[in-house]
Amino acid sequence: MAEEVLYEEVDGIAIIAINRPEKKNTLTESVVRGIADGIDAAGRSKEVAAVVLRGVGDTFTAGYDLTHGGEWDVPYGAPDVETREGAWDPVRDLAFMGHNVKRFMRIWECPKPVLGEVRGWAIGGATDLALCCDQLYMASDAHIGYAPSRIYGTPTTMLWVYRLGLEHAKQFLLTGRAIDAQTAHRIGLVAHVSPPDELAELIEADARRFRHIPANQLALNKLLINQAFENMGLRTTQLIGTLFDGITRHTEEAYRWTESFAEKGFREAVRERDAPWRDYGERPED
Repeated sequence: MAEEVLYEEVDGIAIIAINRPEKKNTLTESVVRGIADGIDAAGRSKEVAAVVLRGVGDTFTAGYDLTHGGEWDVPYGAPDVETREGAWDPVRDLAFMGHNVKRFMRIWECPKPVLGEVRGWAIGGATDLALCCDQLYMASDAHIGYAPSRIYGTPTTMLWVYRLGLEHAKQFLLTGRAIDAQTAHRIGLVAHVSPPDELAELIEADARRFRHIPANQLALNKLLINQAFENMGLRTTQLIGTLFDGITRHTEEAYRWTESFAEKGFREAVRERDAPWRDYGERPED
């Protein structure tokens, strides 16, 4: 079985690649763990000046794999409360989703710049991961968006409002609309847009340039910039967003939507959710 996250160091940069192309690089426990471990390894390496985070194949990641059915790690300390069948344990839910947020935020906390390479689609939970990166590079035909805003989710790392400002955050989070690369660049969500066949070369070249800046200088500047957002209540917002994410997955509307999978199938239920907005269609969904 192939490794689900690949890690290599080349010419002073670390490349972390999600390796589930047959599943559109959707997120599982092993994928999230592998990304966090890769970030930690890059942070420790004396040879690495910057990190590139990408997906293998034509998609960065289509978000959480809702059809995987695998177990998610719940960190030690979450109460193991015996619950009746079908009951939702909000504390346990918050513990395991919060654990994912902490692992995504390893990117934010990494002392080295992390550049995210978005090609194809970055949907739902993929945006919780991507927006932790220091800069985003996007293929000209790519899209990013949080479709679960329509039902079954709220952003957990909740960096949308900090990166976009109030107007654009509401424009795209209240609707879940997909954002094309040109729009993403115009509103300041991504740093660079390039043709798909030039994207990898561009991001790696820019990552290598960080070799010419002292590591301590990079670490301190990144920490200083991040601290401004921390002071604006980022961690509190993430706590509320993670708790609300669990609540939205256990509303009456959410139960009815997931129950419709048995009758309509997962893809059809997602298609119907997105049909009024005409932006995701049959493409991979969170």
